[in-house]
Amino acid sequence: MTRASLLRWSWLFLLVLLAGCAAQPGETLEERHARAGLAIQAAYEQALPTLPAAKQRHYAQRLYRLTGDDRYLPLNQAYGQRLLGWLEWDLAALAQPGYAAQRSRELVEAYPQRTAKQRARREMFAEWGNMIFARQLLFRLTQAKYHGLLPALEDHRRGLAYLASVDWHAFLTDPDVLHLYAAQVANQVHFLHQLGVVDLREEVVAAFRERYPPGIAASLDRDEAHNWLYGLTHFVIAASRYYQQPVDEQAFAWVLAAFEDEEAWILSVATEDILAEVALSFLLAGREDHPLVSRIREVLVEAVAPDTGIIPSAEGSTDLTRGEHRNVLAIMVLRWSGALHPGPDLSADRVMR
Repeated sequence: MTRASLLRWSWLFLLVLLAGCAAQPGETLEERHARAGLAIQAAYEQALPTLPAAKQRHYAQRLYRLTGDDRYLPLNQAYGQRLLGWLEWDLAALAQPGYAAQRSRELVEAYPQRTAKQRARREMFAEWGNMIFARQLLFRLTQAKYHGLLPALEDHRRGLAYLASVDWHAFLTDPDVLHLYAAQVANQVHFLHQLGVVDLREEVVAAFRERYPPGIAASLDRDEAHNWLYGLTHFVIAASRYYQQPVDEQAFAWVLAAFEDEEAWILSVATEDILAEVALSFLLAGREDHPLVSRIREVLVEAVAPDTGIIPSAEGSTDLTRGEHRNVLAIMVLRWSGALHPGPDLSADRVMR
């Protein structure tokens, strides 16, 4: 991002903060929503160069797909270079016997243990052999496909063959895995289909719906409620290739119906992250007219802190790094235009090799 862009966003940030997110005279509801989204965006544009590379990638990828603005290409290109480096190493090393097992041990050892959820997931992966490496490789190969970079990877077929050798059915339909890892399960079943490795979508949806049957919401504790809701949203989001294309409303009618049936409960228990993903599920399915979308937008607008222009955590933290996921989702919901921009395609000479 250029110095001129930073100065422009810094000035805009100050103007938006001065205006605040309260309704302005003569302002429509849509304009108020968009202005709140712009306040969040301005705050993050100003701080973007100081965020960790992973957060820069996450933000720039989504803002490119929302806007198609070339200003976000350099950060996406930088990620493409890192991604190719990681994949070239792993794909070459896969030719060595025992590499997947060795790498899996390293990943389990390095898995964060700050929260009870993280510790439970670490224990889960320790029990599933090389799955922790397989899921990382799956994510990275999918990202390479999204960015047009698979042809640049000489050994990518070796990676696909390795993924095809993994027992994904057992892992992705296991009730205990779904209990701890529902959103990632939804991602992985779509990634496998998008890469042409295996299509387990029907089996995984059936397993998820058996684990979380209709009417179960009120009996769930906070953590499992969030797991269930994240799982529902990610079936839609992953099918959209992470905001690159719309989804078929009928294919995900069961997801949208679950949100409708539990609307009051969702609005009372869900975090802003989850609420934004619920709204995005409707938006990706072409249902911007659904009343729940407008209600969620109002919740997000009310959550914006007037002094910082962002949505703080439930505990009141305004740490931009920790809050990036929550806030970039809010930008997407509040500034949604209906247009989605695939990629970006990094296969051309914009990515210097």
